[in-house]
Amino acid sequence: MKIFSKKKDLKDCLLAHRSDNKTVGFVPTMGALHSGHLSLIKEAQQKNDIVVVSLFVNPTQFDSAEDLKKYPKTIKNDIELLDSVSCDILFTPSVEEIYENNISSENFNFDGLEHQMEGKFRKGHFNGVGTVVKTLFKIVAPHKAYFGQKDFQQLQIIKKMVEKHSLKVEVKGCPIFRQPDGLAMSSRNVRLSKKQKAAAPFVYKVLQEVRIKFNTQSVLEITQWVEGQFKNHPTLQLEYFTVADEKSLESIETKEGFKKYRAFIAVFADEIRLIDNLQLENL
Repeated sequence: MKIFSKKKDLKDCLLAHRSDNKTVGFVPTMGALHSGHLSLIKEAQQKNDIVVVSLFVNPTQFDSAEDLKKYPKTIKNDIELLDSVSCDILFTPSVEEIYENNISSENFNFDGLEHQMEGKFRKGHFNGVGTVVKTLFKIVAPHKAYFGQKDFQQLQIIKKMVEKHSLKVEVKGCPIFRQPDGLAMSSRNVRLSKKQKAAAPFVYKVLQEVRIKFNTQSVLEITQWVEGQFKNHPTLQLEYFTVADEKSLESIETKEGFKKYRAFIAVFADEIRLIDNLQLENL
């Protein structure tokens, strides 16, 4: 595996590959890699000749300086994991390399997608995401880029950014990678205590029950049921739950035929924030 920290060196390497008409797949990450990231890399390897993984903790997408400070950094383990799946190229730029002398976000218009769910609770988050992903796309210039559906809102926003800015990259959403107990894999999971790890799979169990109830109950009834499940939970505190249209991400009150819906949830285990989502069947 080749490792680059400078944009120019990476571009020169990729230029040589492109001259041989090789396709480039890209998996952007913030490190603290786990099996979910590896599943994205393996998907990229199946569909591309060369796979680039970036490891960059982006400061502009954190609405909390404390959260940024505590974000897990495991570079040695990350490199070992990437070697284990025969990753081709790792890009590990510094903040200065990405932002130069201006650590700030571009202001984006994502046609309202940014104002739903996460956008209501994390001010400026998606401007930061859009800024770094757009920058990385310009550096790597991949044919395809791969993102997990755990951050479904982020996935839809990146697709919207690509569309509105006419970027020549195909954005692929990949299924959520879960632990055997159902907990969605996340870099933040390593910060969970033993007690929190035991409690966290409850989030997915609730979503599974929501999927069943969606066939027979109203959205209001389901929402009230979910809120009741967390009201007196000893470990987990509900931040939000909503059923939303997959395309617009707008919360719904009633179902309509021929539309795809998804349940979204955010939960706190003390200061550690967990998010998850599940597609619902509109029968």
